[in-house]
Amino acid sequence: MQIQDTILLIEDEKNLLSVIKLNLEMEGYTVTAYDNGETAWQKFRGSHYSLIILDVMLPGMDGFELCTNIRKVDKHAPILFLTARGDAEDRIKGLKLGADDYLAKPFHLEELLLRVKALLKRTSSSVPSAQGDEKFSFGGNSINFLSYEIATPNGVKQQISKREIELLRLLIDHKNEVVPRDTILEKVWGYETAPSTRTVDNYIVSFRKYFEQDPKNPKHFHSIRGVGYKFTE
Repeated sequence: MQIQDTILLIEDEKNLLSVIKLNLEMEGYTVTAYDNGETAWQKFRGSHYSLIILDVMLPGMDGFELCTNIRKVDKHAPILFLTARGDAEDRIKGLKLGADDYLAKPFHLEELLLRVKALLKRTSSSVPSAQGDEKFSFGGNSINFLSYEIATPNGVKQQISKREIELLRLLIDHKNEVVPRDTILEKVWGYETAPSTRTVDNYIVSFRKYFEQDPKNPKHFHSIRGVGYKFTE
């Protein structure tokens, strides 16, 4: 980690804001903190941050709207959601809007610091590609790995997050192979050991909604219980 790593922290619980900010600064990061979503957005425009830590329930502008606005001007800075709203629907919504990771309250500061380190590590390097192609098509779907744009057979086009692209690339590069969960967390998230999280599961759920004709009976994105995940054409 280098001193130029700058973090934007938006959290309306002032005590938690102070604790997180202090611990991040003790790790050597430069932290800019706000407790209001609207204020953060006004200050964000024209600035650049290595990482954004974002609460969902914020005064002025909620975290989902703020994430949407940020992604319009910065598609690459990793976004980590911190929120008490930990149900699957909210997690998936955050990921669809462009968030890279999701940590539900209450959480351990050690896990937060691990995720911050991993997100910054992933920003400075990308998942190696065996194929190296800019585009990939399957089942009427297409993925553009450079523009982060996907298209489905029904004509829907949308941009997805950098983390989603990295996970898609890893699974596609190893199509027809089971990629262990720990391998995914190490190569895509940068975790040296797997934390107790359903983060990968949430991404697979999103992929099924994007690409599968019947998400409940997937043909392309498979979960192998107790092992990992597999992509098939």
